[in-house]
Amino acid sequence: MKKKQNFGPKMSDQKKSGNSRGNNRVSNFDPSRRNSKKEEFAKVNGGVFVYSKPLSVAELSKAINVPSTEIIKYLFLQGKAVTINQMLDDDTIGELCLQFGYDFKKEQNVDAAHFEELKIEDDPSLLKERPAVVTIMGHVDHGKTTLIDAIRSSHIVDTEAGGISQEIGAYQKEIHGKKITFIDTPGHAAFTAMRARGASVTDIVILVVAADDGVMPQTIEAIDHAKAAGVPIIVAINKIDVPGANPHKVLEGLMAHDVIAEEYGGDVMCVQISAKKGIGIDDLLDMVLLKAEMLELKANPARYAIGTVLEAELDKGVGPKATLLVQNGTLNMGDYVVVGETYGKVRRMTNEFGTIMKTAGPSAPVSVIGLADVPSAGDRFMAFPEERQAKEIAEKRQLEKTAQQRAGTAALTLNDLNNLITSGKIQDINVIVKADTDGTAEALKANLEKMSTDTIKVHVLLASAGAISDSDILLASASHAIIFGFNVRPDARVRAMAEENKVEIHLHKIIYELLDEMEAALKGMAITEKVESVTGEAEIRHLWKMVHVGTIAGAYVRSGVIKSKEKVRLIRDGVVIYDGVLGSLKRFKDDASEVKQGYECGFTISGYNDIKEGDVVEAYEMVEKKD
Repeated sequence: MKKKQNFGPKMSDQKKSGNSRGNNRVSNFDPSRRNSKKEEFAKVNGGVFVYSKPLSVAELSKAINVPSTEIIKYLFLQGKAVTINQMLDDDTIGELCLQFGYDFKKEQNVDAAHFEELKIEDDPSLLKERPAVVTIMGHVDHGKTTLIDAIRSSHIVDTEAGGISQEIGAYQKEIHGKKITFIDTPGHAAFTAMRARGASVTDIVILVVAADDGVMPQTIEAIDHAKAAGVPIIVAINKIDVPGANPHKVLEGLMAHDVIAEEYGGDVMCVQISAKKGIGIDDLLDMVLLKAEMLELKANPARYAIGTVLEAELDKGVGPKATLLVQNGTLNMGDYVVVGETYGKVRRMTNEFGTIMKTAGPSAPVSVIGLADVPSAGDRFMAFPEERQAKEIAEKRQLEKTAQQRAGTAALTLNDLNNLITSGKIQDINVIVKADTDGTAEALKANLEKMSTDTIKVHVLLASAGAISDSDILLASASHAIIFGFNVRPDARVRAMAEENKVEIHLHKIIYELLDEMEAALKGMAITEKVESVTGEAEIRHLWKMVHVGTIAGAYVRSGVIKSKEKVRLIRDGVVIYDGVLGSLKRFKDDASEVKQGYECGFTISGYNDIKEGDVVEAYEMVEKKD
């Protein structure tokens, strides 16, 4: 068997950095200092003996500066006969430390393949102030990219199709001698997709709201996603120069979603701007710098780089290319990096202007070439000193990801709750509610949150009217949430996305059944699982009205099979309009028992005639079972 390369010492006596994850260290590799080679598994730090692996009497003696004969003598008097090379268990090590005047702490090793779990601790003297990373979010056409354009004094919008962002971009700007990193995303979906992969890249969110348009559906979704990520919001009220602009209406609309401006007694910074005319941009940037100062953002540029992939592509000319955000440490040309489940050597590194960079410090976005394969947005990366280390770690990560995809579940399921609550492993349950009306959504939110107890809190991340969308799936995956739908339906694409992301969707048409299901889960009772099988889906394209028959729908079967006399739902814009039974079914003039995917048909819905072109009929079967 091939022997794994040892990577170096631990990192026990260093203070926490702003981008740390977990309470562990990478086994045998210390990225805290770029030239660290010496292995060190135990040391005394401030009167505390810190170790990370089993120790012999000789090793403990050397680490705590106590003669081995004293240790052997003490243990002999306690009835334990040991030799100088004998390995000591944790209880004995703790007892000896206390006897000779030290507190003790054992650090848990983190396999180098799990570097995301590393708690980065740095010597305070090595910490330096780092630029804030800011994400621009908001409703479509409210001026997100135009704001970036104004900040950079460039013309990004002119190069984009229809003036709408087509991909993530990352840019740095120096303001009053301090840099700010801006990420211009296509919307909250990309923001949450990265968070769903374990990446938290943003320090501050700028929420752009058009003064003439006000708070819109995507504005609300952006707010919900920023709150779920725990990121502070700065509101930029844009287009104050256009006719019909009403900034106060915007502030009032935001209050309805618990985004309360400072002038109304809240803590959210708000500024009025015109990105197109450059009005208020300096004030907005001053607010970003002030918020960054309040957050006290710091990092250690002296360590090996660790960060996140913002975007990646296969360039026909140079091969796999990735835009990386360095979140801690310094990335150098020539470094070996593990990126997601691939690896490579940084052969070329450029900034947003295409300028070649030899080094990239904390909060710097850079494009790199040299990876073996194309990673995914949101993948984490880390630099290592040798290619063999990087290759071995990447291979192990790939194997673990494959196993996790086969067995893992990203989001919570109702049947998980009993075991998790009983074992004390869960205190917060995240829920997303989508309903046919706002009133129903708010009522469900209130009733679900009332189910919270002293130990378990039900937190409704999002409650809104409308169909279950891919954005809801991403939010559920990122937040380990359960989705409840009331009189709404996900389409086939969203259902497939939910299945891929292991997100559980519970659909209801009676409120008390939804609430009873959640209450039963919280009490650890047997859950009656409604297993639904969607057997077919047809799009209505033509309508005919006949006396004594009613409305006849001419439809195209998009998937599955439509059968006569089976249960169907009539869906309009993702909302269930009617739930009933299919009436007569015909192919041309002939009666048919079923019509398969790819064929046209005509049918009626028993007892219902208010059908419109563009409606979708979903055929389904429902089976109830208990786990």
